[in-house]
Amino acid sequence: MKNIVVVGIGNILKTDEGIGVRILRELCKCDDEFPSIDFVDLGSGGMGLLHVIAHRKKAVIIDCAFMEKPAGTMGRFTPEQVTTQKLLAGLSLHESDVLGVVALSRRLGEAPEEIVIFGIEPYSIDPGEGLSTEIEKRLSAFVSQIKEELRK
Repeated sequence: MKNIVVVGIGNILKTDEGIGVRILRELCKCDDEFPSIDFVDLGSGGMGLLHVIAHRKKAVIIDCAFMEKPAGTMGRFTPEQVTTQKLLAGLSLHESDVLGVVALSRRLGEAPEEIVIFGIEPYSIDPGEGLSTEIEKRLSAFVSQIKEELRK
C-alpha cells in the first residue's frame, strides 16, 4: 500500500456521473509518471472508500458533484471547505456520501492527513454509457489539473 491514493468514483452507466472513473482511467495510462501513487477505480463502491483511504498520507478523490456551477466546472476542495446536501435512502452499501465516509474515517482514526476532492459539475446524469459531449471536451483539462495536484 502506497502513501498516496487517487480514487475515481462514479457510475459509468449514468453519463457524467461516471466522470471520476473516466478521469482515473486516463490517469492510469500515465501511472509510470507517478510510481509512488495507488490509483483505485471505486466505481459506485460506496463505503469501500473507507478502506481505500485508510492509513494513507494523502487521498485525492474524484467525483461528480452538484455545486450549482456551470456544467463542466471542476472544483478543488477539502472536506472542511464544503458541506453535503446529499440525501441517502440507506438501502445499499453502494450508496454513500463522500464527506460522510471521510468523517467516519476520521472518527475511526484512520483518515489520511490530507484529503483533496475534485468535483466536476455534470451536464447530464441520464442513463447511458459515455460522457456528455460537453464534459468529454474538458476531459484532458481535468486530467491535467489533477496531474498538477499529484506533482506537488
